[in-house]
Amino acid sequence: MQTSRLLSTSLEQYRQQFLALRHKAYFNYGGQGPLPDVALEAVQQAHRTFQELGPFSSAANAWITEEAKLTRAAIGTALQVAPDTIVLTENVSMGCNIALWGIDWQPGDHILMSDCEHQGIIAQVQAVQQRFGVQVSICPILDTLNGGDPVAIVSSHLQPNTRLVVLSHILWNTGQVLPLADIVAVCHQYPSDRPEQVPVKVLVDAAQSVGVLPLNLQELGVDFYAFTGHKWWCGPAGLGGLYIRPEAMSSLSPVFVGWRGVVTDESGQPVGWKPGGDKFEVATSDYPLYAGLRAALQVHDQWAPPLQRYQQIQALSHLLWQQLQELPQVNCLRTTPPEAGLVSFQLPGVTHEPQVQALEAEGILVRTIRHPDSIRACVYYLTSEAEVERLVRTIASLT
Repeated sequence: MQTSRLLSTSLEQYRQQFLALRHKAYFNYGGQGPLPDVALEAVQQAHRTFQELGPFSSAANAWITEEAKLTRAAIGTALQVAPDTIVLTENVSMGCNIALWGIDWQPGDHILMSDCEHQGIIAQVQAVQQRFGVQVSICPILDTLNGGDPVAIVSSHLQPNTRLVVLSHILWNTGQVLPLADIVAVCHQYPSDRPEQVPVKVLVDAAQSVGVLPLNLQELGVDFYAFTGHKWWCGPAGLGGLYIRPEAMSSLSPVFVGWRGVVTDESGQPVGWKPGGDKFEVATSDYPLYAGLRAALQVHDQWAPPLQRYQQIQALSHLLWQQLQELPQVNCLRTTPPEAGLVSFQLPGVTHEPQVQALEAEGILVRTIRHPDSIRACVYYLTSEAEVERLVRTIASLT
C-alpha cells in the first residue's frame, strides 16, 4: 500500500509538467496528446534560434539540416529502424498519401482494406480507385473483435491482382491490436505457388500504435508505416512521419516534388532523387517542431522504457474496462480486457454525444465513435487510477 501511494505521488508530480492534465481527467490521447512543458519550451527556443540565425542564411540552413538529422535519428531509435528509412511528414494522412499515390497503379490492380479504417484513409483509397481504375474490397476485421482470426480473414480476401493491403496496427474505433507481423508474412508470401510474383505490400495506419506499443519495425517487416507525433507521443501538432522498408523504397515514386527531395548539380539543376526517405519530402516546414517532438520523446523515456509504459497502459485499461463492466447500463465493445489503451463502450438507449458533452462539463474528456456507435476513452501510462475511478463514477451518475 505504501509503495502504491508513493507511485501515485510520483505520477501526480510527473503529470504537472503537462498543462492539459492539470485539473481535468484526460482520455483523448488517441485524438491529440497533451504537450509537455519542455516540448513547448523547446519549440519556442527553436523559433528564437532560427530567427537569431537569420531565417534565410547559410547558418540557418545548416541548423535545419542538423535538426532534421537529429529528429530522424530520434524517431529511428524509437521504432528501431535506420534514420534514412524515415520520411518527415505533417501527420498520418500525409504519410498514407505518399504511399498510396506513389505506387505505379495499373487498371485492374486490387487494394484490400479492413472495415475498421479511419475515414481519412478510406477517402484516399477511394480517390486512388477513381483515378486509376483499381479494384477495392473490404475484409471484415470488425467481426474478429471478440473471436476469430484476423490473419485468416486477410489471407482469405487476397486476390491474384492484390498489390496493397491497407489496415491499422491498433484499430482506432475498437482498440483491437492486430497481429501485424503475421499479417505481413501472409501478404509477402502470397501466392506461395508463384514466388516470382511481386509480394503484396502492406500499408499501416499507425496513428494509435506509435507511442503505445513497443515497436521494432524491422522485425515486423511492414512496408509502409504512417504515424504522427501529436497523439500518443504527445508532440506538437503538425509533425509526423512515414517509415518505408528499404526493400520497398524503390517501388515508390515521389508524389509531391520539391527541393528537399532532389539532388542538384553544380549549376543547381535537379539531377535525381535523394537516396533515403527524404526524397519524399517537399519544401519548407515548421522546423522548430522538430525540437518539440524530440523533447516529448525524452519525457516519455525518462519515465520508463517502452515495454514498461505499455504494461502500465494495459494495467490501467484493464482497470477501466473491469469497472465499466460492473455498471449494468454500460456495454463494452470488447468482451475481454483490452490489449492496449483504447476502451470503447456503449450506453444503450441514449445518444452518446450529449453524454460526452456532459462529461466534458465535468472536466472529463472522451470522444464519440460513429462506427460502431460508441464512446472511446484513451488510457495512457500518464493516466491515474483516480482518473479512471472518476470517469466510471461520473458515467454511473449520468445514466
